[in-house]
Amino acid sequence: MVNDRRAGVCLHLTSLPGSFGIGELGAAASAFVDSLHRMRLSVWQFLPIGPTAYGDSPYQPLSTFAGNEMLIDIGNLIDLRLLNHDEVIELTTLPDRYVDYGSLIPVKTRLLTLAASRFEDTVSDEVLDDFKEFIESNDELWLHDYALFRILKSSHDERPWPEWQPQYVHRDAKALAKLEAQEGKRIQAIKIIQYLFFRQWYALREYANANGVLLFGDMPIYIALDSADAWANRHILRIDENGHPDHVAGVPPDYFSEDGQLWGNPLYDWDVHAANGYAWWVNRLRATAELVDLVRIDHFRGFEAYWSVSAEATTARDGAWEPGPGDAIFDAISGALGKLPIVAEDLGVITPEVIALRDRHQLPGMRVLQFDVCHAGFDLSDVSENSICYTGTHDNDTTLGWFHGSPDDMRSAAEIAATQTAALRISGGRTETVHMDLIRAAFSTAASIAIAPLQDYLGLGSDARINTPGTSAGNWRWRVIDTQLSPDICDNIASMVNASGRASAS
Repeated sequence: MVNDRRAGVCLHLTSLPGSFGIGELGAAASAFVDSLHRMRLSVWQFLPIGPTAYGDSPYQPLSTFAGNEMLIDIGNLIDLRLLNHDEVIELTTLPDRYVDYGSLIPVKTRLLTLAASRFEDTVSDEVLDDFKEFIESNDELWLHDYALFRILKSSHDERPWPEWQPQYVHRDAKALAKLEAQEGKRIQAIKIIQYLFFRQWYALREYANANGVLLFGDMPIYIALDSADAWANRHILRIDENGHPDHVAGVPPDYFSEDGQLWGNPLYDWDVHAANGYAWWVNRLRATAELVDLVRIDHFRGFEAYWSVSAEATTARDGAWEPGPGDAIFDAISGALGKLPIVAEDLGVITPEVIALRDRHQLPGMRVLQFDVCHAGFDLSDVSENSICYTGTHDNDTTLGWFHGSPDDMRSAAEIAATQTAALRISGGRTETVHMDLIRAAFSTAASIAIAPLQDYLGLGSDARINTPGTSAGNWRWRVIDTQLSPDICDNIASMVNASGRASAS
């Protein structure tokens, strides 16, 4: 996976500081890389970067291949003379401590469309040639279908594609040809906007790698039903010709929810995937490897067996485990692409069969101290080298919120007290410094990479939590303020990293 012990941070791109209402690629992202370099943190993990829809969740993207247009750096568009300062003033009036998606999306969408209308008459010939190469490389695989999908979704009041007019639900060739003839400019604009995203992304990856920072991405195992992928590739899913599933994905009752988690994603038709050598998955991993240095596959256990719930169910309580593709999919991926730096998200209901599948393909798993410290007999020496050790993930409360309890905590007072005792025992720390002590504990393990959310490095409470599983409101909004990453904090973290032997030589 990596050749030396590293330390890292989890911070989604939307949470970066900045003046335009949301964290962006470009200056803010590069400045964060500079901060990571100063902190001696050499792994930057973030959440999926696809375009979001209802609920703003990065785990239900409108495309598994496209980039989230809201992350495009406005400053860079000004530098390219595609926008001017006066035109973007409205974005600067948005909050800087959280993302107000309802206000942000219409304003930024209008500005991106304006920038795209100027693109071909404004940018250099070199950039135009690069854009044409981008089209040639991506149009057939995903880009053209994505552009059609976004136009049709907009013309149907953003309703899911199974609710569109029948000719579009069924991808009637004549209807799509007519759409292409009528909407050529809008199709081109969407492709230009996607090009601008990936142009900025590749610049960020180059800058991060030049500063010794690995980009660590996140891939949901499932795709959203309301996505360009499902609309254009329904044959790989267990849905009927009208886009209706009989069963959907979820997980049974767990730490986060007594009713389980009913995700609602369509399930894969693994027989179809097997018949064509898992070609769609190979293309998906190939595209991801061009963007990141490491990638976590969310819900890895679904490759061994997945929780199937009736599409009519209102909770995930009643479902059944069904067999996944197992070794075959990883054999196909490695056969086509070689060994990829995949991390298995192996949390939740994990069986010996899941562990064996992970280990046969030498994939590192995850250890989360917020879960592990309360297990009887747990010791930091239990964390293996071939793993990523976290204080908590994006689905957890911050360490301070977890330690002290929050108003909506599912745990009893006795359970919170037991958590506190266990955390202090494992970390060897004090109540006042438990967030840093738990980070030191993660750093002390044998895990090749130890990661904490930025909120833990900053010692923030539950109000800085970015997601609460099982809820659909108020998530994915938290942002850091640039003054919080003070030189003193950066230097203190660097001292911790150096003391743990996790300061990468690269």
